[in-house]
This record gives sequence, C-alpha cells and structure tokens, in this order.
Amino acid sequence: MDTREATRLLKGVRAAALAGDRPPAAPRPEIAESWRRMLAGGVHPDRDARSRLLSASETEERRQVSPLREVMPVLREGLLPALDEALHIMVVADADGRLLWREGHRSILRKADRLGFAVGADWDEAVVGTNGVGTALVTRRPVQVFSAEHFVSSHHDWTCAGAPVHDPRDGRLLGVVDVSGPLATMHPATLAWVSSVARLAERELRVRHLESLERLRAVGAPLLARLPGRAAVVDPHGWTAAVTGLAPADRVALPKGLGPGPVWVAQLGDCVAEPLPGGWLLRLAEARGAAPAVSRVVLDLSGSRSWSATVYGAAGSWSQELSPRHAELLFLLAETPRGRSAAELAGELFGDPTRTVTVRAELSRVRRHLAGVLTHRPYRFAEDVEVELIRPADPARLLPHSTAPAVIRARLGRGGAPVVP
Repeated sequence: MDTREATRLLKGVRAAALAGDRPPAAPRPEIAESWRRMLAGGVHPDRDARSRLLSASETEERRQVSPLREVMPVLREGLLPALDEALHIMVVADADGRLLWREGHRSILRKADRLGFAVGADWDEAVVGTNGVGTALVTRRPVQVFSAEHFVSSHHDWTCAGAPVHDPRDGRLLGVVDVSGPLATMHPATLAWVSSVARLAERELRVRHLESLERLRAVGAPLLARLPGRAAVVDPHGWTAAVTGLAPADRVALPKGLGPGPVWVAQLGDCVAEPLPGGWLLRLAEARGAAPAVSRVVLDLSGSRSWSATVYGAAGSWSQELSPRHAELLFLLAETPRGRSAAELAGELFGDPTRTVTVRAELSRVRRHLAGVLTHRPYRFAEDVEVELIRPADPARLLPHSTAPAVIRARLGRGGAPVVP
C-alpha cells in the first residue's frame, strides 16, 4: 500500500478507536492491545507526558552496569552499515525504557531531538504511548509501529521497529534495540532484520557466559580436587562450572543477596559459600569447617606491568590478575583500612571528587571477583580479612603507569621528597 494511503487509513482506524466507533479496518492485534492499555492508563492521545531526561552522569552510570554495553559492537555491526544514516537512527534502551545509546546522521538526530527521542529520555509505553521501544518492553516481543499506530499523534510522522534483548543466563529482559525514521523509511522487512540482530546480541552474551564459566572452572576445579566431601562451583547466576561428590546439574537456584558464610540452597541443603573470581564455591554441610570463607588477601603490586590479588580461605587459595585501574583502587583501599567513600576515591584517583560514577562502576567490577573481600559504604576490605601489601623494592616504581595523586605521593614518600634508593 502507498505510504500516504496507509497513513490516512491508520489515522481513521485510530480516530474510530478513540471515539469508540467501528473502524474502517481492524488494527493489528498487538497495536489494539497497546491502545487499550493507553486508554486505560489515561495517556493523552495528542501529547505525551515527557519525564525528566537523565543527566550525563546518570546515563553513564546506567551504561556502565548494563550488560548491553558488552554487545554494542554486535548491534553496531549488524545495523549501522546497512542503515541510510541520513534517514534512520539506531537506539538502544534499557529495561526501564531509558535511551542509553543513539546513533545516526546529525540531520536525523536533530529531528529525533524535536520528538524527544534523545539519550536519557524515557520511552516507556505509559509515558509516550505506543512505540517501538516501550511496547516491545511490555510485550517482550519484536514490534513495528507505523505512523498513526503510535497512540500519541505527535509521533505519526515516524515509523519504528524494536526488538527486546534478553540475558541468556537468567532470561532477564535487558532492554530493546530499535531502528526508527520518517515515514518514507518504512519497510516490512525492517522488523525481521532488527530481530535477527537482537538474537545475534543474545548469542554473543551466551558465548561470553560460556567463556566466563570456563575461566571459573579453571579456578574452581583445583580447589575441588583438594576438598573432602561434596561441593560445587557456580557463577553468580547459579550456573555450574564444576562439582565434586554431586550429580552434575546445569544450574542451582541461589538465594537472593548471597554472601560469604552459611547459606541454605534449595537443591543442595545447608552449605557454606566462599567467594571465587567470577562465582562461588558452595561446600555442603558435612564438608563445612570452622575456618572463615576468606581469611587473608595478598595484594602484589611489586611488578611493573602485572599485578595480582591472592585470596586465602578454608578451601585453599586462588589469584586474580588486576587491571591497572583495579590495582590503583585496591592500593588505595589497602592504604586506608577505615575505608573511603566514592568521592574520596575519585579525588585520590583522578584529582576530581565528582567522578564518582567511574569509581563506582570500576569497584562494581572488582567486587564481582572479590566478593566477601571488599565491602562498601564506605568501600574497604572486610574487617576479618588480613591484608598484606607487597610493594616494589624501589618506591618510585610503584604502579609506574599511574597518574593518581595518591600513588604519586606514595612514590615520593611521606615527606613529599623523592625517595633515594
């Protein structure tokens, strides 16, 4: 059907639905359901209820913690090369409907700005009506919305196709990838294309998950070989990496808020949980000892290009290689047993106490590997954990890559003058 003719028809269908009259044609089922939700929720048909844009720091914080950040290269490679950048934009929203990424030509981005289709905007269906982002989030299925199928009339000059992205580890809805543009860009194959790219993103997440299980298995299998009794090594979502004395299961249902120490697990019974890099060691009750899960951490910063944290616990020890940033952060925490706030760490790391978003995101990544070793509010090593810091023989060689003010002071010595070896 001609685009203009289709638009006129759909506007007539929408007008009849708003008036309660018989429509000239039946709306598609997913659109009809969405319109019913809009009418029941009191969404205004001619103007959306714009909410506050996220600030740049709020947007960046959401980006840092979103698993979608890991698959942005897949989404870009799958969509952008085939897009007419002057006519389409690609947007990626989180599970709340907040737009976190947006890419396209400057001219089409300006048009999107006038529509409120900007980074940080809320495109939840209850806020802006039927649309490719919000409606896909509600239905959890791919959806294409053309012209007057948008409930709010200010969106009638656009068409959009959105597909949800789920976390293959637990089925959790992560967000939506959407391609939008003016009416002339509408094509029935767009939805299948966007849906296929969303599935590629989910496949990438699945591959990354399998790789993380392999890394966890490499750490956990030697520990299990030394343990008496029954035990399992699982990732934070309960997926099994290795077991001893147990029938293997693909996944174990972990309790919410799992932490080090005694815990009851439905499939295993009474256990003791001990943190591992990227997961947990679950020792069944008969294998439980009196020793704490983690008793000692050795932070080795003596090298010039590689650094590590070695954790000692009841089941033995394991080591985690540290990135340059994580080495800096752990050094700062080892130097201050009382702990530091995010603002204090930002000041010591960047000379700018306002850069708390970056600090929190990096420490969130560190704590995934050192659960039970680090605590927060303030950030510090756990009170019952002994911390040993190994520095280079020459203080001037401490973390040579670092420009952090606190590290520079440590290289110079307490008096502020260079230390002569």
